[in-house]
Amino acid sequence: MLSRTSFQWTPDGAMRATLRWVLWDVKDTLLKVRASVGEQYCKEAERVGLNISPVEVEAAFRQAYRHHSSRYPNYGVSQGLDGRSWWVAVVRDTFSQCTVQDPALLNAMAHNLYQNFCKAENWEVFPDSKKTLETCSSLGLELGVVSNFDSRLEEILHVCGLRSHFKFLITSEEAGIAKPNPAIFKQALQKCGVLAANVAHVGDHYVNDYLASKSVGIHGLLLDRCNQHNTASVPAEHRLRSLEELPSLLQQQML
Repeated sequence: MLSRTSFQWTPDGAMRATLRWVLWDVKDTLLKVRASVGEQYCKEAERVGLNISPVEVEAAFRQAYRHHSSRYPNYGVSQGLDGRSWWVAVVRDTFSQCTVQDPALLNAMAHNLYQNFCKAENWEVFPDSKKTLETCSSLGLELGVVSNFDSRLEEILHVCGLRSHFKFLITSEEAGIAKPNPAIFKQALQKCGVLAANVAHVGDHYVNDYLASKSVGIHGLLLDRCNQHNTASVPAEHRLRSLEELPSLLQQQML
């Protein structure tokens, strides 16, 4: 059942939906990987006595990631895989391209790296993230997550001090579908219990976040920290240069 405050009358007599929820992307919106994949993988390789160039590892990782993403999209969930087995295969493939052939060593590094990315030291929370989440909550808005991520996301948000801000998390691994499939946003709307018009979504990806959320009637907001989308395709009122701009924009939707 929808709240009777889901709509308000404007001064000119029109009825407008009021904002109740803000959904969030996570990676590259609220936080980012602290060091490059090449650097982090090489650190693990050094720990077991291997000396591999970060540039070589980075190139191998990109190739392995593209291959597995194409052949087994969304962590291969629909093909019987899960996030852990998918990432283990990517890491093994990466190091195999770098001439590491020992199966036991490949497995050990893959499992260690999978766990390492749950640690706060490997993630950097953007300076504007926590304050913006706190401000949104102080405005009376409920917050949720819709992210193309695996099952580690809850632990990562917890160790980075962000988990408590959110009423729910939906990961693509859990949902069995990934952005830009609009079905994942429909799952989020069910959890919100309000109309799409009462919900905003904030993310950094033009297709996966902005267009996909708008396709189901959610207010899509594009976080464009590097000023890459200063075009007519994204109206100025839908584009954020930093999260510090978000609260005042949301308040306009709450009046």
